[in-house]
Amino acid sequence: MEIGVIGIGKMGYNLALNLLSKEYRTVVYDINRDNLKDLDKNGAIFADSIQDMAKKLNRRRIIFLLVPVGRPTDEVIEELTKYLDKNDIIIDGGNSNYKDSIARYEMLKKLDIDFLDCGTSGGVSGALNGICSMIGGDKEVFEYCEKIFEDISVENGYLYTGKAGSGHFCKMIHNGIEYGMMQSIAEGFELLYKSDFNFELDKVAKVWNHGSVIRSWLIELLYNALSEDKNLSGIKGIMNSTGEGKWTIEVALENKVPVPVIALSQFMRYRSLESDTFSGKIVAALRNQFGGHKIEKQ
Repeated sequence: MEIGVIGIGKMGYNLALNLLSKEYRTVVYDINRDNLKDLDKNGAIFADSIQDMAKKLNRRRIIFLLVPVGRPTDEVIEELTKYLDKNDIIIDGGNSNYKDSIARYEMLKKLDIDFLDCGTSGGVSGALNGICSMIGGDKEVFEYCEKIFEDISVENGYLYTGKAGSGHFCKMIHNGIEYGMMQSIAEGFELLYKSDFNFELDKVAKVWNHGSVIRSWLIELLYNALSEDKNLSGIKGIMNSTGEGKWTIEVALENKVPVPVIALSQFMRYRSLESDTFSGKIVAALRNQFGGHKIEKQ
């Protein structure tokens, strides 16, 4: 089989290597050609442009996108529509909003171009060694591409989730859950760190990952990080977010489903971006006013 991959960042680079290791004829393109470094030595074919990629792939073309979400994804799809033919397939493997995926599916349907939205989990190591994928779109299109998803995913690690948008919706909820799990781990380890006991946090993470109820890949990754830096002293406590947690909360509000853990974990990410909040000043001032509590001066 053959496939095109557009967007050769960390994920796209490793996904291309994954495909090449499965002997796919893989055509790659990135707006920054430096990102393609050495992929040709592994057998990849470089495209000079999106148009050139379309020329280098045989019909029924399959093109996998790992492009930044939002407008960049729209721009790539708009460019692709100039060169693709009826029944060619675009797979969006980025973390797009599921509503955007539905809109793209409907737009491409009018042009007789097929579209699958693929929620992709497993990080950069998964992209290389086997992702977990959740795929939405027309079933016939999924079945045509199923061998690809089977090959690039871990064993039992891919699922056809149903109609267009469902793959990215499923990944969105996955990431909301991930936010909550990471926040609870962070809070627990902060309590260990600030306790009167002299815990070696890396060893706690290691033992918890052997037989405990909370053993997980996240705990394993934390052990790796703590092994390199015992108290994470070289890291700022800033937690950025890419949108999926916020989207999960918005869907929860639309459906009147309470998700307090996910919501609070999202708010804590926003809180981590500020070192001296105005709301904190308000509370400190009020405590001083009614109780005479000490105010810490700048």
